[in-house]
Formats: sequence, C-alpha cells, structure tokens
Amino acid sequence: MGASIESLQERVRGEVVEPGSPRYDEARTVYNAMHDRRPRAVVQCADAADVIATVQTAHDEGLDLAVRGGGHSVPGFGTVDDGLVVDLSGMRNVQVDPAKGVARAGGGAVWGDFDHATNAFGLSTTGGVISTTGVGGLTLGGGIGYLARKYGLSCDNLIAADVVTADGRLLRASEDENDDLFWALRGGGGNFGVVTSLEFRLHPVGNIVGGPIFFELDAAADVMDFYRQYIAQAPEELGAFFMFQIAPPLPFIPEERHGDTLCGVVTCWSGPESDAAAVLKPLRDAGPVVAEHVGPMPYPALNSAFDALLPPGLQHYWKADFVKELTDDAITAHVEHGSQVPVVNSTVHLYPIDGAVQRVRPDETAFAYRDVSFACVIAGMWPDPADNAANTEWVRDYWSAIHPYSGTDGGYVNFMGDDDQDRVEANYGGNYERLSKVKATYDPDNLFHLNQNIQPAR
Repeated sequence: MGASIESLQERVRGEVVEPGSPRYDEARTVYNAMHDRRPRAVVQCADAADVIATVQTAHDEGLDLAVRGGGHSVPGFGTVDDGLVVDLSGMRNVQVDPAKGVARAGGGAVWGDFDHATNAFGLSTTGGVISTTGVGGLTLGGGIGYLARKYGLSCDNLIAADVVTADGRLLRASEDENDDLFWALRGGGGNFGVVTSLEFRLHPVGNIVGGPIFFELDAAADVMDFYRQYIAQAPEELGAFFMFQIAPPLPFIPEERHGDTLCGVVTCWSGPESDAAAVLKPLRDAGPVVAEHVGPMPYPALNSAFDALLPPGLQHYWKADFVKELTDDAITAHVEHGSQVPVVNSTVHLYPIDGAVQRVRPDETAFAYRDVSFACVIAGMWPDPADNAANTEWVRDYWSAIHPYSGTDGGYVNFMGDDDQDRVEANYGGNYERLSKVKATYDPDNLFHLNQNIQPAR
C-alpha cells in the first residue's frame, strides 16, 4: 500500500500528507474535536485532476474514502481511520459574473469566501448562518439560510455542478447534462461523488437590516407562540429564526446579563431598508427585550456574526427534526429543555421552511420536505471533553421530548449525527427509492458511504 500512496503523490499537484509528516496532525484535524481519526493519507487537492487521482486510488485499492470540503461535518464524515481523505480546502476560488447573475465556487469554498466575492456586486444567494461552513456540503444537503423564504434553499439556486464519480470520471450535472445526477445532488448529500465546483444563481442582496433580539427566558413560550404565527404570514424578504442561547459577553448585552440563558430571534430583512422598522417591530414587541443588535449591515456581516462562538475544536453532538406544526405541547417541551442550555456555545435553532422553499415540488429535487413549517436543530457544542456525557444527554433528552410533536420522522440531513443512520430513509422522505436508483448508477459499490448513506438499489 505504501507504493500506491507514493505513486499518488506523483500523480497529484497537491500534497499527500501521511503519518510521520510534521503536518499530519494539522491535516487530519476536523472541526468537531470528538473525531480524532488517523487516515492513511490526507490528499490536499489542488484541482479536479487531484480529486480524480485520489478517487481512483481509493476505488482500486479498496480504501475507505472521506470527502472534506468546509470540514464542518458534525458526524465527522470528513475524516476516516486508515483510509484516504479528499481534502478540498485548497479549492476555494469563487468567480462572479455580475452580468449573468451567476457565481462559481470551488468545492472547498466556505460561505465566507462566497459572500465576500458576491457582495462586492451587491449579490448573494441562500447560504448558511456560519461563514466557515462549506458551500458544497451545505448545498448538497439542501441549504437552509436567512434568504430561503425569498429565494429558496441553496440547492434550489444551484445551476450546475462538476462531480468526480466513483469510477473517476468528471461529469457536469445540470438540467441539460446528467439530469438524474443533478436532481440527486440537490438534497441527496455527498452520496454520488466529489463535487469540485458549484454554479449558483445570484440575487440582488447587498445590505440587509438584521441581527439578534434577545428576550427574557420566562417569555419564551409567548415569543415562540408569536413567532410561529408571524413568520407564517410575514413578507418573504424576512428571514428569522428562533433560538435559545446563553448570553455571550458582547458589548450590546448588559454586562450583568452575560451568562444568563435567554431566548431570541435572529432577523434578516432583505427588502427595502425603509420598510425594516415596520416589519421588525412586531418581533420586538413579542416579549421583554433584554438586548438587541439590529441594524443595517452588509449581508456577509450577519452571515459571520456567530463565528466567534463556534471556533474549530469544540465537541459537537446534534439532533434534529423537521416540524409540520409547532404545537402548544411542543412549545412547552422546548421551554422546559431549552432553558437548560448547558454552555454559551450550545444553542437551539428553529428555522422556517416556507415561502419560496414550498413552491418547489417535493419530487423536483432530492430535498423532499417541502410541506413542513420548520427545521429544528438542538446543537450541542462545548469546549471540554469532560462534559461529553452530560451535554450529549441534554441533547438526547431534549430531542426525545420534542420528537413526538414533530409530525414527521425525518430531519435535515445536514443536522444529523453519526448515530442517525437508522433515520436515513426517513430523512430523504419520499425520494429515497429514486435516490437509491441514482446511487446504483453512479456509485454501485457505495464508495461514497461516509455520509448519511443511501444504499445503491440492487
């Protein structure tokens, strides 16, 4: 096997980092520090040709293959013991064609790269809520973000993708080329190949009015009740999610409230600035405001606002559900468990799934859940491994309390953990059977199995 790795270094322009290299520990480290794995080699790809060579080597040698874009995979799918890692982090270029309203991002680009490049032209598309999240990983799982109510999911704005498949071919997937693969990429996760570039439709979003509004915790039930009603009929230019959050030590929060558990709504108004006050006032009036930091800002500023709370190296354990209807009983369960957020890094988010997202048919892309109201994630994140047992239990107990009220068995694949493989069929909903057939076409031997894995049809 050593000879195979040696020949791989001769075939690629990037670096093949092996055990014994002074850079090995750095190269194998991923965002979620729970995953401490030792790959046979990490191939830091410079271009699609490097990806092809690495995929071919893994395929021919029968090695497990992990694909790392932004590296944010909570289940640790971007690394593997004794296999190969395709590391795309060197492929972060973003090219913008403002006349056509299109941007093309490398497979290793993160949303901070994308937002920086597109905002220069007053353009954007739906991304995540952390700027260090990978563009590719978020999009392949669907892509929930601030702009989704107006412009759809990230995957709804995908025009084309270049994909290295399990047999080492580089294919272009679009409505006109390999359309079955293009359908599957938009919500089917990393099951079908290594995506080396993605082309997106852009929208006129430069500056927004937004930011967090924090409320007293004892008003959480009232705030959630108002939020579920208001967001359902608010203008689609309003992106807003509900959260439970320990108050971080930020200047706009009164010092005596630092460390208090609060609830809140994070807002993003992408319509005319002159309308922002009227649209946001009902949210401000939903409960007693402890602090807020809402105002005009470039869209990338909001999309990176929480980065400091979530540095690399935290311990992560998440559970999630799609929610048909946020019922009174669900709100009661949320208040009981959300009030017990263990540390400032941990949070609970409730994202709206409506507006433009629901105008796409469930079978139009692989993202099937077009008929739910919310996507909920209980994101357990903390710095000290000594707290793993207690904080993981908080996440599990919370999810067990709210899951019976979700009205669905599935959740957003980008929020799933490494212990959620038994939910895979439910997470892909009514599209699983078709996805399985596409999987059999492009990856019949399931080389790409380090993901929320779709089994190839037999």
